[in-house]
Amino acid sequence: MTRSYPQNLWISLCASALQSGQAFDLFRFSIDDQRPCFTMASSSKSRANKEPRKARMNFSSDTDLRSSGPPVLTVSALNQAVARLLERSFPLAWVAGEISNFKSYASGHWYFTLKDDAAQVRGVMFKGRAQHAGFTPRDGDKVEVRALVTLYAARGDYQLNVEAIRRAGVGNLYEAFLRLKEKLNAEGLFDPARKRPLPPFARTIGIVTSLQAAALRDILSALARRAPHVRVILYPTPVQGDGAAEKIARAINTAAARAECELLLVCRGGGSIEDLWSFNDEAVARAIVAAPMPVISGVGHETDFTIADFAADLRAATPTAAAELATVPRAEWLATLETHADDLTRALRRRLAETGQTLDWLSRRLSSPATTIAHERVKLQSLQARLLHATRIPLTQSRHALLNLRTRWAAQIPSTIAPRIALLEQSRRLNAALAAQNRDRRQALAALNAQLELLNPQRTLERGYAIVSDAKGHVIRTPQALQPRHVITVQLAEGSAQVGIDSVQATLD
Repeated sequence: MTRSYPQNLWISLCASALQSGQAFDLFRFSIDDQRPCFTMASSSKSRANKEPRKARMNFSSDTDLRSSGPPVLTVSALNQAVARLLERSFPLAWVAGEISNFKSYASGHWYFTLKDDAAQVRGVMFKGRAQHAGFTPRDGDKVEVRALVTLYAARGDYQLNVEAIRRAGVGNLYEAFLRLKEKLNAEGLFDPARKRPLPPFARTIGIVTSLQAAALRDILSALARRAPHVRVILYPTPVQGDGAAEKIARAINTAAARAECELLLVCRGGGSIEDLWSFNDEAVARAIVAAPMPVISGVGHETDFTIADFAADLRAATPTAAAELATVPRAEWLATLETHADDLTRALRRRLAETGQTLDWLSRRLSSPATTIAHERVKLQSLQARLLHATRIPLTQSRHALLNLRTRWAAQIPSTIAPRIALLEQSRRLNAALAAQNRDRRQALAALNAQLELLNPQRTLERGYAIVSDAKGHVIRTPQALQPRHVITVQLAEGSAQVGIDSVQATLD
């Protein structure tokens, strides 16, 4: 079956045929309504009835318009048509392979070959894209590139026009990054309400970074320039490589435990995603959140974001920016203090003026102190006179009553004093008799006590004797009462003892 197509639809037909698998067996050129046409014989019967999509193609004016024979295209026209076909057929996509023949020119453009075990394709990455790659690839690197499939018309070679490049496996790292970010965010570690404010004038700042990092020099330079008075404490740690994440977390925990600084900077310079990956570790994020002091993260460049940035109380675009956010320039805070001092002076002056006005108003309301004292003196004299008058009459009456009592008592003394004297004399004699009787009884009691003491068994024991009794408490007086294997109690002057009898040898005096 043969179909004729207008000339301006030829490119669209080629694209449709290439995508559908049709093979072009024969091209014929004919004249139809004074317009050049192509005639195509298709080897695919199943697709013979499908109409092609319209597309434009311009021929040069000197194209041979013979009624028969194949069409004649220039090489440039063919390459341009194929280039447009490739660009439409292959949208922007990721392609994985191994770098070889890598060349970086002074212009900043990169040229290389991307290959796998079975095929290869050339690639180009122009300066505007290459300078944001984050790393410079080398031969043998496994990479993934995002590129457009294009045709280099000058040679007729198709190639990849690379817009972005990353090391192979970065996609998996990014997925792990997103999973960890979602997990920690769900736990509230990134909650803005948890973020702590920075101290306005930190006097001691801690830095967690590598001793060899260029970021450390940038931070120290910024701190020396902006706030030379600030004390800096360094908690050194590797910032990339095996075990770096654990060591970074340990350094943060050390700073937290020692509590020497008011503010902590966790920083490192730029690098590839693999170089920065230690700051995407869960242990680092949790150490930042658990630190008692506010933490500023300054990892990589402005376009780099890590889990540590989300966990920190404040994220800085670069390590230098972190140092600038952590401090207020000396001149700035001195100017602020001067402004506050001026405000305070004006406030004090205003307060003094207001207080002076109040004092004047109160003094006008108050009378003279001398007048007040004179009035109070008059009141005091009046009260004193009233007090003397009020106390003089009762005092006179009391004196008269006392004189009357003395007179009455003086008249009663002769009739009452003689019996009292006789009673006192009798009492004295009775007390003397009782005292003599008590003295005699004490002497008799002492004599009886001495006799009783002579009969006290304790005194006998104190002279070295002992009282022996059996298990029932009966006193043993003869050797016959002692039996072998019996236990006896020996009462001594100071305590007693339990004695077991092995044998008995009686001796009678």
